[in-house]
Amino acid sequence: MSLKTIASIVFFLCSIFVFSQNWQPKYAEALVLAKEQGKPMIVVFSGSDWCAPCIKLERNIWQSSEFKTYSQNHYVLYKADFPRKKSNQLSQEIAKQNAELAQRLNASGHFPLIVVLSPDEKVLGKTGYKKLNPDAYISLLNTFIK
Repeated sequence: MSLKTIASIVFFLCSIFVFSQNWQPKYAEALVLAKEQGKPMIVVFSGSDWCAPCIKLERNIWQSSEFKTYSQNHYVLYKADFPRKKSNQLSQEIAKQNAELAQRLNASGHFPLIVVLSPDEKVLGKTGYKKLNPDAYISLLNTFIK
């Protein structure tokens, strides 16, 4: 392998690490991190394979470099997903966890619903899909924690 190839691979892996988001796999883990780090938590109720606004939010906001960079230092992230396609089904444990979370935080069943929580699980604010650029969406989320 040439030095140029190795350098390219290292750069690629580093860029994945830098721009990857830290969506926590379990709500309990997200809550522990929020408490340890003193950060607010963003809980996203999403229908990742059937809800058009959820898909737009994922593509335009959550996957944007602006949100990825900002969220690393300012938020703990958790997605409570409710996919419908059999190929996207979650484990029973995660599906049950998300259903319990929805009963507490999304009783009306809105999708997408973004809930900003304090580290002690106090609801600071709720919003949904807005046709905003990533910076404006970050500003909207930040209005809940000021």
